[in-house]
Amino acid sequence: MAAMMSLNAVAPAKLSSKMSTGITAKAPVAAKAPVSTVVKASAKDAAAKSAAVAAAVAVAVAAPMVVAPEEAFARDVAPYAGLTPCKKNAAFKKREKQEIKALEKRLKKYEEGSAPALALKATQDKTSARFKAYGEAGLLCGADGLPHLIVDGNLEHLGEFAIPGLGFLYVAGWIGYAGRSYVMLNKEQSKKPTEGEIIIDVPMALGLMMAAGAWPVKAFFELKNGTLTAPASEITVSPR
Repeated sequence: MAAMMSLNAVAPAKLSSKMSTGITAKAPVAAKAPVSTVVKASAKDAAAKSAAVAAAVAVAVAAPMVVAPEEAFARDVAPYAGLTPCKKNAAFKKREKQEIKALEKRLKKYEEGSAPALALKATQDKTSARFKAYGEAGLLCGADGLPHLIVDGNLEHLGEFAIPGLGFLYVAGWIGYAGRSYVMLNKEQSKKPTEGEIIIDVPMALGLMMAAGAWPVKAFFELKNGTLTAPASEITVSPR
């Protein structure tokens, strides 16, 4: 203050400036404010703005993580082929209430904490979880209140039948191809093929099982080469 007063006394001047509050004030000013003060103030403002932006970004990134796991996996589907989503289907909800009510009615017949009561309570929890899973999985229900699988190749419902079906065919073919390969190799290498089928050669079976993982490709080339099926001369035909 002493420095400012001395400066005002030496070089008085009038300058109109707007304060941060928006009020216009006129005061004698001797010289410009120190540059260092302005720089520090602007640096603090920039740091505050950066911190605010960083906090906003952190909140935006963390927001999806707050969603419950079961809600993250919930799926909404549109009505299809005369069916409606199970979680919105009145018959489905009615069926759920009927099953829960029947279990509660049976539960009242047993003493609380007894083995039958605990078993019914566990069944009740499993029933509620099952109906909830059907609703969140995006399954479609009919007028009977039961889930119906869509098997016409609709991309929105591939996980209901197409993908599990293809998985089943792949695993079944894997097992079958490995067994076929073992029987054929056992006939070629073993002096007693029948004994080799009764007492499994585990190392050979494991090796063939691993190799059979690529059975679709192998079966395709065998079919192309004519070795996938037995020749007609080896097929026995009963006399007619």
